[in-house]
Amino acid sequence: MSNPVVTRFAPSPTGFLHIGGARTALFNWLYARGRGGKFLLRIEDTDRERSTPEATAAILQGMEWLGLDHDGDVISQFDGAARHAQVAHQLLGERKAYKCFATQDEIAAFRDQAKSEGKSTLYRSPWRDAETASHPDSPYVIRIKAPQSGVTIINDQVQGDVTIRNEQLDDMILLRSDGTPVYMLAVVVDDHDMGVTHVIRGDDHLNNAARQMTIYQAMGWDVPVWAHIPLIHGPDGKKLSKRHGALGAQEYQAMGYAAAGMRNYLARLGWSHGDDEFFSDAQALDWFDLDGIGKSPARFDTKKLENLSGQHIAASDDAALRHEIQAYLVSAQQPSLTDAQLENLEKAMYCLKERSRTFPDLLEKAQFALVSRPIQPDQKAAKALATVSDGILSELTPQLQNVSWSRDDLETLLNSFAEAHDTKFGKLAGPLRAALAGRAVTPSVFDMMLILGRDETMARLTDAAG
Repeated sequence: MSNPVVTRFAPSPTGFLHIGGARTALFNWLYARGRGGKFLLRIEDTDRERSTPEATAAILQGMEWLGLDHDGDVISQFDGAARHAQVAHQLLGERKAYKCFATQDEIAAFRDQAKSEGKSTLYRSPWRDAETASHPDSPYVIRIKAPQSGVTIINDQVQGDVTIRNEQLDDMILLRSDGTPVYMLAVVVDDHDMGVTHVIRGDDHLNNAARQMTIYQAMGWDVPVWAHIPLIHGPDGKKLSKRHGALGAQEYQAMGYAAAGMRNYLARLGWSHGDDEFFSDAQALDWFDLDGIGKSPARFDTKKLENLSGQHIAASDDAALRHEIQAYLVSAQQPSLTDAQLENLEKAMYCLKERSRTFPDLLEKAQFALVSRPIQPDQKAAKALATVSDGILSELTPQLQNVSWSRDDLETLLNSFAEAHDTKFGKLAGPLRAALAGRAVTPSVFDMMLILGRDETMARLTDAAG
């Protein structure tokens, strides 16, 4: 029986959860959750100068919004420094690593000379095979003894077999002269100790895999399955960066995209399942596999994201939407809706969600159900009201008093009323929208009347008639 799948997401807490990181987290989450495995979260906070608690909080909040739950506690890489150093000293004791006393000046001089002679600047330490008796009493780093001949093959599930000539590998530093472990060592030790079976990460780490394999092999540890995914590019084909606009997961939440839509879009950004564009979480979990990831960079397309966000809003349960809209308002630093507003919103959801791509879009259409009298018409609505006389609205109000409050009867009444005034209902619709919502673009007049109810509808028409 094979071991259960264990994946991990390991961001550096130096900023928000950017879209590339969010997609990496999603791919790891889908792969593990779809196989009944574990998805772990490790914060790679060894860079103490750049790591901040605020950035860690932003990463956790971004993952919470995306619904990417992790197993167990969040692991701090910095907290494992003693364990990382222990591994380095074990390799030193087994003569698979060595003390290097070369100074920065000596290394720089070596590289300058190699460059001037047109040779490789890969540093080869003279201390690799030096006898202990020759060691000076001075600061040193611990370097691993990398293989110097043959090849290292990275069996990558996305990139295929990648061959690295070992002569291109340096004797990587494991411990600095102050005794602190380097990132490359910490990653390997943490992944091994956490039982990570599959390392799914950006292909900017592909070259690191060969160097990290020297540690796995020196320790006699199983090498994880590698899957290096292409980076995300902007619409212009260049690496996604700040110039392309909002990049943080929280920024997209504050812009009002549905979390399910963002998950769907990120899953499709570099991975495919046939021609399927819109799919549920359950389908993504069932379908996702590493062989569906393409080798070419994906391009971020805001219009596609909007489209998928809208499809997921339309397909969502009303109560779930109500909850997500409240969370959106908090993230956008806008006032929350009152219980009465939420109740009205849920009543109106059936005629709002089909044509809304984002939550601001939906809330704009929902204004008629959220505002209180007296309604203040905007400029377009005020113009529409000016096209009919106050008398017509006043005349309509008593007729609404006795009609059965059903869609069919309201349609019959309003069409007959328009005909009696020698016009079509379409000519009345604009002024009625303005009176009921104070907006020119709204759900249908009949939907608004049904949601507002007889008393509120009549009161708003009376207000508009002046």
